[in-house]
Amino acid sequence: MIAVAVVDAETSGNVGTIARAMKNFGLRDLYLVDPPDLDPEGEAYGFAGSAREDVLPNATETTFDALVEEFHTVATTATTNEDARKHVRYPFETPAELAESLSAVETDTCIVFGRERVGLTNEELAQVDEVVSIPASADYPVLNLGQAATIVLYELRDLTVEETQHPDAIERADESDIDGLHDQFATLLERINHPDGKRAKTRRLFRRLLGRAHPTPRETRTLRGVLRRASQFAEPPTDGDEER
Repeated sequence: MIAVAVVDAETSGNVGTIARAMKNFGLRDLYLVDPPDLDPEGEAYGFAGSAREDVLPNATETTFDALVEEFHTVATTATTNEDARKHVRYPFETPAELAESLSAVETDTCIVFGRERVGLTNEELAQVDEVVSIPASADYPVLNLGQAATIVLYELRDLTVEETQHPDAIERADESDIDGLHDQFATLLERINHPDGKRAKTRRLFRRLLGRAHPTPRETRTLRGVLRRASQFAEPPTDGDEER
């Protein structure tokens, strides 16, 4: 189970934004440490979208120490140490690396987000089990709290979302239909009198292109129809045609 905690948020709107991101990516357990006022008529519920119906009203108020005792904790921070001489913010993982490491274990984990201006203190970071940081421009690496939460939770989606609106893989056309497409392309090359010496190379180029594209059944049918009509309208070669 993966939960989310927000520590000492200054604005209720960010709490609502994080609740919304949680619902987007299949998380429901929200913990709040020293939260701002979450007025049902205020920004938190206004920014939460449909998470106002379950995630936000069911949030649990707790303490930082209780989070550390109950969960495997992962803190988020924008500022990191550059090497191993300091251990408060090092080593750290990217959100994608965190997702990979968490996929290998089964433990109740809490992703902990800190304050808008200063994040988590060194004392708080020293108590957590892991640290995660979002790679960003060195000129301005600090993200808005809601943005940071959305990015981290997005990377964890394979662990938290059973089914999305996107298919796992495209439906590639049958090989027989794709082979028919290649045959029709060869026919078109002949109909337009493409130079004999270049036809094999051109057909190979077309095959490599389709091999990377993995056309769907509909795309393949459409392309076959286009090539068929193009071949019908192409002037047949005559003995007087010159290769170009």
